[in-house]
Amino acid sequence: MATIKIEGMTCGHCVMAVKKALMKVEGLKDVQVNLEKGEATFEEEKPVAANLIREAVEKAGYEVA
Repeated sequence: MATIKIEGMTCGHCVMAVKKALMKVEGLKDVQVNLEKGEATFEEEKPVAANLIREAVEKAGYEVA
């Protein structure tokens, strides 16, 4: 299980936007986003480059801390 910190989330809509973005990244599964902790956790079915994860979060309008 991997965990990344995400900045800019303020509500449930933010959580869903980040989760949806990460679920589109090939190789990620079991994506969970926690608003209170400001983080996302996920499993990697295969190695996924960190920049692909960062790009998905940034395209959704948030930042990886």
